Amino acid sequence: MRYTNHRLLVPALLVLLNVLVMSLYSCTFNPNVQGRGSDYMQGVWDEEPLAYRDSLLQYTSHHFKFSCDSFYVTLKTEAKTNYYPDSCFNGGKWAEYAKGVYLVSNDTLYLAGTFTKANYKQKLHGCYRIGQYLPTFLIKSTSPGEIELQSLQQHLPVTLKLKEKINCNPQPL
Repeated sequence: MRYTNHRLLVPALLVLLNVLVMSLYSCTFNPNVQGRGSDYMQGVWDEEPLAYRDSLLQYTSHHFKFSCDSFYVTLKTEAKTNYYPDSCFNGGKWAEYAKGVYLVSNDTLYLAGTFTKANYKQKLHGCYRIGQYLPTFLIKSTSPGEIELQSLQQHLPVTLKLKEKINCNPQPL
């Protein structure tokens, strides 16, 4: 003889159904729109050259564009020593490009991107660096038109001067 207690089965199914419905309504997808980023970062920035850059074996200057939560950077390098094949050394002067997203957390600027071609399309091979671009900067100070950073990889100061202000207009992804 089979015994089933229907009085317990119906409330249990109702509780299970309620939990399922609540979990479906509590979950939402992230919007397919880029983030806003940091307001004071929005714009086109050029690095002020270091006074002692000529005494360094290699020096890289930064040209940033921060738009919403995205960044684009041109890295112009001058080197006295050659770490690349002779066809790439280019007399010790070359440019690299990267793009990605950034995050400002407390006093730190995190950049997460990839090296690209000059048109900011994916770079799979060629001279100089390829793959991920993941620098981190300590934000030493900010003022209207200027941001002072400290590179945590190279331990060099990076002073950025605002060249053009940009207003964030988040775009669909």
